[in-house]
Amino acid sequence: MATMKQVAEKARVSTTTVSHVINNTRVVSEDARERVLAVIQELRYIPSAVARSLKNDRTHTLGMMIPNNSNPYFAEIIQGIEDASFKLGYNIILCNSYDDPKKQAAYIRVLMEKRIDGLILVSSGSDEELTQLLADEGIPKVLVDREVSGVVADFIEADHEQGGYEATRYLIGLGHKHIACVAGPDILLPSGDRVTGYRRALQEAGLEFKSEYLIHADFTSQGGFNAFQQLLALQQRPTAIFASNDLMAIGGIRAANEAGIRIPEALSVIGYDDIALASFSTPPLTTIAQPKQAIGNLTAQILVNRIVDPEAPLRREMLKSSLVIRQSTSKPEA
Repeated sequence: MATMKQVAEKARVSTTTVSHVINNTRVVSEDARERVLAVIQELRYIPSAVARSLKNDRTHTLGMMIPNNSNPYFAEIIQGIEDASFKLGYNIILCNSYDDPKKQAAYIRVLMEKRIDGLILVSSGSDEELTQLLADEGIPKVLVDREVSGVVADFIEADHEQGGYEATRYLIGLGHKHIACVAGPDILLPSGDRVTGYRRALQEAGLEFKSEYLIHADFTSQGGFNAFQQLLALQQRPTAIFASNDLMAIGGIRAANEAGIRIPEALSVIGYDDIALASFSTPPLTTIAQPKQAIGNLTAQILVNRIVDPEAPLRREMLKSSLVIRQSTSKPEA
């Protein structure tokens, strides 16, 4: 790999001049600049991002921590953030905590060592170490979807309570009175908010909340499969189920198929997120679409603004979700 010294020797200039050309830190004659750029191209010289950051205190790199990249929802959020960041001149280093707060804290230390300019965090829950680490570090940060107690930062979320309410209200509007909810882990705020919306819609319609109709599972197809099996074994089986994410809904549809329960005729199913896979399930899934592209764009913009102006007022943004009607829901059978 070529070095800055080799570039300087071949271009017949000092290493200082090469540095000024790369970093735009001082005016260099047009002739010298052209020679340096030509040699850089010829030798395929790649400047050290760390060395440059020591000089100008910027690496133009953002760290991003997510709970689980096997969940298509997070994969689609990453794509939105990465696209927007690239347009703003920033690269992304991605870390995956696999829903482990300890691993999350360890990875954040690694990202700090890489001299990232800012951090995007979709939390896997918090522990004392994580809270202390984020509170101590003055690095610009944006929390997405999930707040971390004790950490003051810009925060972007979708309105999960409204989404849960809209999903349940739609099922009630179709005529369903026996509506169950397969919720996410009860330690996560978005899960709790979606359940709050579900219960609010039931209460408004004068329908009784039944504790056996609420099951918490992890945000996976297997979690949904197991939860639906439990619900479909009840003596008074629900006629509709609101699943707190599309993966759980898709796993649940398989459980219903194995039990010989036809969807949507005998059971309506509505999901949450509108991942790309939702329109290809059998039947195509009615769901609450999260504004993933808008979340991605806004996250990148807010973080870059925070890097440029650390003293700007903190921002809290709540984006609206929307109902997408497909073929997994219908009126209940007479």
